[in-house]
Amino acid sequence: MALDARDIEITVDSHVRYVGTGTIGKVLDIKTTDGVDWVKIDKTDLWYRAKLVELLDDKDLKDKSSNDGDDEIDVEALKEKASNLENMQMDSSVAEGGG
Repeated sequence: MALDARDIEITVDSHVRYVGTGTIGKVLDIKTTDGVDWVKIDKTDLWYRAKLVELLDDKDLKDKSSNDGDDEIDVEALKEKASNLENMQMDSSVAEGGG
């Protein structure tokens, strides 16, 4: 039995969110290796540690029927932009007047 980050049981076909990146997907498979539970998510076709995902309720999921796929948000790109802004160094010596 695989448990999520909140100790809720994960089953195949459940929808989960990987807490590290916000990736949401449907669980395709579950396995245990060396005492560690893993879940395979359809969106990325990758295995995630079960303790690093959280089970989603129906209310957490968007209505997929009204979404044509163009409105999908790239969470990784947004995090990278935010990181770049946080790491930007402000310096008043680089600004010059126009006159």
